[in-house]
Amino acid sequence: MTASTQTDRRNSYVEIAYEHLRDLILTGELAPGNRVTVQPLTEILKLSPTPIRTALAALERQGLLEIHEHRGYFVPKLGRKDILEIYEIREVIDSVASRRVAQLDERTDIIARLESLLQQQRKAVAAGDIATYRDLDVTFHRTIWENSGNHRLLSLADNLLGQVRIGNNVSSRVPGRVQIAIEEHASIIAALARGSAEDAESATRRHVREAAHALADYLTEQNSAR
Repeated sequence: MTASTQTDRRNSYVEIAYEHLRDLILTGELAPGNRVTVQPLTEILKLSPTPIRTALAALERQGLLEIHEHRGYFVPKLGRKDILEIYEIREVIDSVASRRVAQLDERTDIIARLESLLQQQRKAVAAGDIATYRDLDVTFHRTIWENSGNHRLLSLADNLLGQVRIGNNVSSRVPGRVQIAIEEHASIIAALARGSAEDAESATRRHVREAAHALADYLTEQNSAR
């Protein structure tokens, strides 16, 4: 076996561990506060500890795990301050992306895609399928990011996405928030369709800001009730 083949195989093992753990975190199967240890994963994934440790370190760098000295890795518990910081950055990213999309001459296909996603969201919520709604929510915003034409923006958004997904898992439990978010998505689409960069930016900022404060208030209430 050549050195190149060995490297490719190690990278493949790391990717397997990384994708498995990331999926568990983003779906909420590994909930905030859960400890993540190497030994059980070696048995589940049939991998040696080395690629699993590498994957854990990568997830920690992305903010999807945090390391506690002498205790290991944990799924982060997002508090009010964390949420407000994450969504403050997201507000800038999303609003810039919406402004840029609104200014595109050819945006008909983008609008059609967003409208289709919105209808799917409505159906998912009506069916009580909140997990699908969460996935569609990310796809909705990612569609705007990807079509903004700013590749640096997309890179920043991708780096933040995991932490946003953790927040979304909680946000969808805030009473009434899902229904409000859907109507806010409709407002964003309408502004984009009109080609109003100012309105698109304003609607997006309002959407992200409302989500941030609703989630932050919910977390505060939950912590106070404990």
